[in-house]
Amino acid sequence: MERTTCCVVGGGPAGMMLGLLLARAGVDVTVLEKHDDFRHDFRGDTVHPATLAVLDELGLGERFAELPQSRVTEVLLPDARGGLRRIGDFGQLGRLGVRHPYVAIVPQWDLLDLLAEAGRAEPTFHLRMGTEATSAIRERGRVAGVAYRTAAGAVGEIRADLTVACDGRRSRLRAASGLPVTEFDIPFDTWWFRLSRRKEEQDGVLTRRAGRGCFAVVIPREDYFQIGYVAAKGTDGQLRARGIEAFRREVAGLLPECADRVGELSSMDDVKHLEVKLNRLRRWHVDGLLCIGDAAHAMSPVGGMGINLAVQDAVATAALLAGPLRGGTVTTKDLARVRRRRALPTFLVQTLQRIMHTDLAGPIRSGTQAGPPGPLITAFLRFPALHVLPVYLVGMGFRPERAPAFARREAVPGRGAPRSVR
Repeated sequence: MERTTCCVVGGGPAGMMLGLLLARAGVDVTVLEKHDDFRHDFRGDTVHPATLAVLDELGLGERFAELPQSRVTEVLLPDARGGLRRIGDFGQLGRLGVRHPYVAIVPQWDLLDLLAEAGRAEPTFHLRMGTEATSAIRERGRVAGVAYRTAAGAVGEIRADLTVACDGRRSRLRAASGLPVTEFDIPFDTWWFRLSRRKEEQDGVLTRRAGRGCFAVVIPREDYFQIGYVAAKGTDGQLRARGIEAFRREVAGLLPECADRVGELSSMDDVKHLEVKLNRLRRWHVDGLLCIGDAAHAMSPVGGMGINLAVQDAVATAALLAGPLRGGTVTTKDLARVRRRRALPTFLVQTLQRIMHTDLAGPIRSGTQAGPPGPLITAFLRFPALHVLPVYLVGMGFRPERAPAFARREAVPGRGAPRSVR
């Protein structure tokens, strides 16, 4: 029978960060990731200033900075006259003492590989790739681990003092737990695709372009544009039935500067549909099982705040539970402390996203042009001094977490693993 102290299900940002932090605390931790590697399709490649600060504290900041990346420093939105106006300037965060006043755009697999490499330097860290948790093991009224299946078809079980579900918005463990969920109505979905980017084209600026009943968000990547096409929920079938030629024409109308390259979309297979959800658990745990990240609160892609929130959950979880896990005394009261610490930031971020949705939902529902921005956006456009507020809330969040002392390391450039800070 396999056994570990903490079994983390899901090797995304929350799961890999939690596994690394607990291993640095001396906790025996096993991370299960269902894919054979991290190089599968990701849509959330943003790394916010709060997460960059945690990487610095873990001694990984310099290695992260060496990864291929682009950096968003400004946010532009259309104004009432059809032009573009700056609504956010991340550069202003530097005046508030934020060390990284930008959002880094990095392929998520590179971030996960970095965390995995750091984890493997810890003797109590175990990463099982190609291993999918299929169900929770229940003993005497509590979750005592998980059953799993490998990519090769082998099955087995791992017993654990604590199982942490980090397996995303479609979490199998969350669904089986019976934990109550609050769902919020979202009237739109997102379709992601990429178009090539020339060297001379604008860098560091995230823009939004509005059309009739839809809009596009353009994110500059190192050698291409990552584009999110946003339209009414439930229309994926219609979009695909119209075909790639109709979609190319719509993209060319939304983004005339990219009209000469829409032919790079060879078929609708190049357009990936993301069903947008916004929900949160009213309780994050049952005895022996804790949900964090998207498994506890699915986020809208608006603002790209989901990854940052998930990483902050992981940092808080490690800080609160490393001691009880080392002592073999994790109780439901300990698990409840995680939600108490992270519930308010989750509520506030989701409230901010719902306010931002009001600027999007009306035009999408009615099929009209975007028109003038909503009251909140109007205030930001009218009073430039407010520009720092949205970028701070997006970049740092409402309760940025600090890496616990046991996990901090001092970076040693060119000398392998970071050195412990005592």
